[in-house]
Amino acid sequence: MTTSASGGRPAGAPAPAGRRPLRKTDGAPAPAGRRAVRKTDRAPAGRRPPWVLLVPACVAALFALLPLGYLAVRAFERGPRYAWDVVGDEGTLHLLARSLSLTAVVVAACLLLGVSLAWLTVRTALPGARAWSVLVTLPLAVPSYVAAFTWLASAPRTAGFGGAALALTLVSFPYVHLPVAAALRGIDPAQEEAARSLGHGPVRTFLRVTLPQLRPAAAGGALLVALYVLSDFGAVSLMRYDTFTRAIHTSYRASFDRTPAAALSVVLVVMTVALVAAEARTRGRAGHARTGGGTARPVVAVPLGRWRIPALAWCATLVAAAVAFPLGTLGYWLSVGSSATWDLGGLAEAAWVTLGVAAAGAALTTLLALPVGVIAARCRGRGTALLEQAAYAGHALPGITVALSLVFFAVRYAYPLYQQLPLLICAYAALFLPVAVAATRAAVLQAPPVLEDMARSLGRSPLRVLREVTVPLAAPGVAAGAALTFVVCMKELPATLLLRPTGMDTLATRLWTETGAGSFAAAAPYAAALILLAAVPSYLLGRHRT
Repeated sequence: MTTSASGGRPAGAPAPAGRRPLRKTDGAPAPAGRRAVRKTDRAPAGRRPPWVLLVPACVAALFALLPLGYLAVRAFERGPRYAWDVVGDEGTLHLLARSLSLTAVVVAACLLLGVSLAWLTVRTALPGARAWSVLVTLPLAVPSYVAAFTWLASAPRTAGFGGAALALTLVSFPYVHLPVAAALRGIDPAQEEAARSLGHGPVRTFLRVTLPQLRPAAAGGALLVALYVLSDFGAVSLMRYDTFTRAIHTSYRASFDRTPAAALSVVLVVMTVALVAAEARTRGRAGHARTGGGTARPVVAVPLGRWRIPALAWCATLVAAAVAFPLGTLGYWLSVGSSATWDLGGLAEAAWVTLGVAAAGAALTTLLALPVGVIAARCRGRGTALLEQAAYAGHALPGITVALSLVFFAVRYAYPLYQQLPLLICAYAALFLPVAVAATRAAVLQAPPVLEDMARSLGRSPLRVLREVTVPLAAPGVAAGAALTFVVCMKELPATLLLRPTGMDTLATRLWTETGAGSFAAAAPYAAALILLAAVPSYLLGRHRT
């Protein structure tokens, strides 16, 4: 009797149950089950969003798309040919090049500043790292027009592209620093330790292991910076640098014909959609939540050695330029003025109104952003991408365009809301919805999705899963997004100027009025109060992240 080479079984005898032959599989197709597993590993299927999230997310998207309806009416009221002539004009192409160049420079600078500061304050033995991590969030409290004014008043030669890029960079880099720092704290350092144990140096480990995990946070922050630059009006106006926003504002003020301004605004919308789509492609399909057992290892601070002094100088220079310099300039104007030129009653009233409208705007914006952020983090697909892009549509539009669209809507369809506070709150939500959506999405991405799967397997409804699992896990990030939205609502100027109820003033509108009249000493108290009030949530935001 002959035997086989495996286990002494007689040749030709059938294999025992439960065992498979080890040979004669070359060229044979793999079992269907195995093919399915491999396909799933390569491209995991996205979930279908539950109705409890999809319906309010669609409402939020439609709300954000409301200004686009106004633009469509205005841009094409004289025919598509006229609108195309405006868009294809040589001056429009020149504005496009100037706007894109300014955006590219500011985004690149903010990525450099934000990522470097996050790394120094989170992963290194930087002296006073907790204090520095709070100080570098304070530029969020400085409006772009205040930063531009202080630099222009001290160095008039900064006017133009350089001054606009400088002012916008110094007030925008915390948009990158905050999410990147949060991502660094959430990364388990075991992966980096494993890379170093395999012979990778610190630089190679950072580039190949750490940086890919920071990509979603950095890309989300860069997107917010780009949209902020495209929609900014105050800094570019004071620096006398022509961009789309300044040209749109000039067109609105110079003529009763709204068509050219609306056509230029449509170009901004197209640029916004392109930026959001590009940012979505940078996220990839990798998960970003730790789902293994046990707890993450504590981070071992990287010693700076001879780089300690340069790192401290880097942090001190940025804080001095972004925070100390504007405050010092305002202090000078406060000393030049006198108590006789200050309206303390008007200052207190404007401060109280500012806090109230900013809080209401942040609450509505966060409520609308929650379902959109959860769907963007948990569900993939073309419909989800379109939903998220719709939520970002209004952020690149100038505040005056969003305000005029709401005036158009109120006058024609909801006249009781005209020149009432709810219309201003709605403008804040349309303008700053992406700020809250980005924070919510990043927070949900950090939460392990397996916990939601377990809750659903235990019979929990989608609403209970959202209320009992998703929201509690993402609550710190959502709260941080609400605080950030509160700050930007306080600083909003064009929409507030146009939509505020008659007789109501905020700190931003009073500051702009006094500055326009050349009363810099009288404007200084409003600017200082605005920065101090906005510094409180900025400080809490930075302290929460430490």
